[in-house]
Amino acid sequence: MIDPSAASVVPTTDPSTYLPAQQITGDLNDQLLQSDFWTDEMVAAAGIPIVDIPFVTIGGGIGSFVTLDYLRIAGVPTSQMRVLSTLDFAWQTYEYLTRVSQVPRPERIRSDSASRPDNIWGFPSYGFAEGVRKLDPKVLWGLFSEPIFADYYTPKAGNVFEQLEREAKRIGYDERLVKGLVRIVRRRYGGGYFTILTPPEGASATKRVAFRSQYVHVAVGYPGLKFLPELQRYRTENNDYRHIVNAYEAHEHVYERLVQHPSTVLVRGGGIVASRILQRLMDDREKFGAQTNIVHLFRTYITGTNDGYGNEADPRPGGGRTRVFMRRRGGNGWAYQGFNYPKSVWGGQLKAQVRQLEGEQRAELYKRMGGTNTPWRKSWQRQMNQGRREGWYNCVVGTVDDMQPNGERIVNQIRTAQGVVPVEVDFVIDCTGLEADIAEHRLLKDLLEHGGASRNPVGRLNVDRNFELIGTTSGTGAMYASGATTLGGYFPGVDTFLGLQVAAQEIYGDLAKRGFCKRLGPVRSTTQWWKWLAGSAP
Repeated sequence: MIDPSAASVVPTTDPSTYLPAQQITGDLNDQLLQSDFWTDEMVAAAGIPIVDIPFVTIGGGIGSFVTLDYLRIAGVPTSQMRVLSTLDFAWQTYEYLTRVSQVPRPERIRSDSASRPDNIWGFPSYGFAEGVRKLDPKVLWGLFSEPIFADYYTPKAGNVFEQLEREAKRIGYDERLVKGLVRIVRRRYGGGYFTILTPPEGASATKRVAFRSQYVHVAVGYPGLKFLPELQRYRTENNDYRHIVNAYEAHEHVYERLVQHPSTVLVRGGGIVASRILQRLMDDREKFGAQTNIVHLFRTYITGTNDGYGNEADPRPGGGRTRVFMRRRGGNGWAYQGFNYPKSVWGGQLKAQVRQLEGEQRAELYKRMGGTNTPWRKSWQRQMNQGRREGWYNCVVGTVDDMQPNGERIVNQIRTAQGVVPVEVDFVIDCTGLEADIAEHRLLKDLLEHGGASRNPVGRLNVDRNFELIGTTSGTGAMYASGATTLGGYFPGVDTFLGLQVAAQEIYGDLAKRGFCKRLGPVRSTTQWWKWLAGSAP
């Protein structure tokens, strides 16, 4: 790990030319905060040490990891790249989110067998490797026969994390990790960028450290969670954060209570997270004898084939003709789809189509292929059918008008087609998956206000086909972005393992044209694959 306190300060003129001596604290000042472009002298005058590194990636999650993996395999030395992050390891946030949303290490995540963030070639796939390692012909047959005769293969979360750890050690990921928080990236006069890091307390002699680089990569993940208004209001007014929880926050206490005491829980949402929460609740009934009654609230109830809007028949002119091949199956309230997006977004006709669309046309296509959905799985279909028969799993279609406490319970006033219906429960688990606006993330907000960045047709960061942030060019320098913050760009499926790898491939290709790294031709690619297989450094 790099010690920011060891950074060398770029020689400059007398700082007192810019600021009184007592203000030189190694911190941001008004001049820096208000300027869209910074000079070396402005940074040094504020007493902020400057570290020269050609490439920095901000975020330190799986998006940063796969981008650095590509560049390392393409010949970029460890000394030329740094990861600026508050995380200890790249999969830390993802593992936390999967665990609290009821996908612990032994369970399988929603990812394709060949989507390997630890392996840019995708071979051997997770499924093939598991089948061979365990000598399990059932796994191999499933890969061959999916999805007609078998459910899609998906890897176990624990295996994904173990393989990421192996690759992190192979490429020396920890050697490039600099701990700290990044809130500002500004363009530099003369080209390139200044990325301002706030190191952990005591890690640096100054409050901030500036990384001066030619290239910057932003991969900060989701801006944050956003509760529905009535949920947030209830939690705030009643100071109740135990009975109303989001599926993406720690809430194991809910399941512990449900096992101990017969209770009723309201589950809100109709996507993959809702299906995992339901499976956990139903598993606890089977394994521990929990007497849990489940009320499942759908806003839109699907009864058959549908599109990304939740429509089972497109009422718009020409809708039925143009969208007959863009429908997913559905039933019992759910829209079923193997993965977040149709598989052709990663390398088929949808990928090619989106790449050619602009503005509202692109936004329209995103709506068609998006929408809330979940994979069809035999196990929890059986559990839901049992719950319907025995009366402990019931669905309600509508929206919540109001929520009020009744002792230790919560009364939800649900507006349905038949009128307002009161539903009293012990717990509410919100699985609606609402995301905060990108402007609620301080770094992204600063890029929009001072960095030249803009929004795409669906409101996220506007990137070109190489994932360069449009409007942020600084001389010969370039700023890239990948992950969920770029959803709505020229490539769909950005917030998936394979999507992050596609973005990394595009970024690597652009950097290779700029001369920053080598091209991965057939010979180098084959040689590097053998090194990957052997676990030796690139």
